[in-house]
Amino acid sequence: MSDPTPRYQELRIPSLARVEGETALHLRIHDGTVTEARLKIYEPPRFFEAFLRGRAHTEPPDLTSRICGICPVAYQMSACRAIEDACGIVVDGQLAALRRLLYCGEWIESQTLHIHMLHAPDFLGEDDVIGLSRSHPEHVERGLRLKQTGNAVVELLGGRAIHPVNVRIGGFHRAPTRAELRPLEERLRTALDDAWDTVRWVAGFEFPDAECTADLLALAETGTYAIESGVPSVLPYDATLPPYGFPLPDFSDHVAEEQVSHSTALHSRLDGRRHLTGSLARWAVSGHLLSPLALEAAREAGLGDPPSRAGAGRGAVCRNPYRSILVRAVEVLYAVEEALRIITEYERPPGPCVEVPARAGTGHGATEAPRGLLYHRYALDDGGRVTDARIVPPTAQNQGAIEEDLRRLVQAGLDRGEASEAELTRLCERAVRNHDPCISCSAHFLELDVEHIR
Repeated sequence: MSDPTPRYQELRIPSLARVEGETALHLRIHDGTVTEARLKIYEPPRFFEAFLRGRAHTEPPDLTSRICGICPVAYQMSACRAIEDACGIVVDGQLAALRRLLYCGEWIESQTLHIHMLHAPDFLGEDDVIGLSRSHPEHVERGLRLKQTGNAVVELLGGRAIHPVNVRIGGFHRAPTRAELRPLEERLRTALDDAWDTVRWVAGFEFPDAECTADLLALAETGTYAIESGVPSVLPYDATLPPYGFPLPDFSDHVAEEQVSHSTALHSRLDGRRHLTGSLARWAVSGHLLSPLALEAAREAGLGDPPSRAGAGRGAVCRNPYRSILVRAVEVLYAVEEALRIITEYERPPGPCVEVPARAGTGHGATEAPRGLLYHRYALDDGGRVTDARIVPPTAQNQGAIEEDLRRLVQAGLDRGEASEAELTRLCERAVRNHDPCISCSAHFLELDVEHIR
């Protein structure tokens, strides 16, 4: 006789989803009050952390670059730094300079894409870049020139513009000669003029009043604006809390991830609070380390002077998400100028890389992707095989802050009488694009679900 007792099996697969692609938003409004805003990321999990297990320590840079087609260099650089940290290797000198140059190329093309193609139409009353190309063709053409210049830098150093193949742990498969870099100089000088024009252009936009109430998290690097290295630094929103930093190996002790029912991506909290990473955070933490030329551009853009150090001069901290486009424009100018500086000072290194022998250990790496701080951690066994991997992308960290921005902005819209679904959708799309998440690649991505409770 068969056993009539029901038997149940429960399968749990903890997963992390990358956040480029499509999303939806659920708003709950009760008697005119927005009680909940949920950014619903429904992209299927891609399990990068899982299939990195068992791979050789040389493989994560190439594999993780496939997480994002817009910012593959960010994933490669963070992976390289983490693996090298686990193996006790430091890459410095001209190889480190080449990495910064490569990253500058990605900053130029990615930030320019967002400014000109995705964000600017919101400020100029256009539905998309097609409409912008009709009403302001000169600005779109300038954006394309800048993006092409950034792509040229990435292609020359990386072997191709998307998912570069010349990057490896320890450096590069091949280092360029000075003669090979020289053609980039003329393009970058033209790009410097275009970047200035971009700063002046976006400075003329009208910026609604708004404030992000999250803590700001960015890397800090002694003596320079952090791009490809640094240690985490925090500027709390609560003025009673002092600014602080922590060693990169302690990242998981401070940034905790949790699964939420409405998203396939994990939400993050920094020491129990919402936090924001990206351009506004970089400006607050390291803006004083920008070049004199970039600081001049920031003043011309209306950003004023940044804090002299994290926490000093709080009035100079920009917390308006709409004005993030100003910081990005200044960062493009800085990246162009920095790329020119590196090329001018470049001397070809004796070899394209340093050897990174495999060993057991755990390593941590973080860099500043255009969208914010990107963290990698890898554990290796004695043979250099990956036994554990953790990747925390900036957009996943920013979800909580974005949802709170959405709630506050929609509430303000309702208070102004903007209650139609079309008006709310417009508000929400603008609010999300302010943060340049990967999901903003589609100009009109948002499926809005509004629930009214009476």
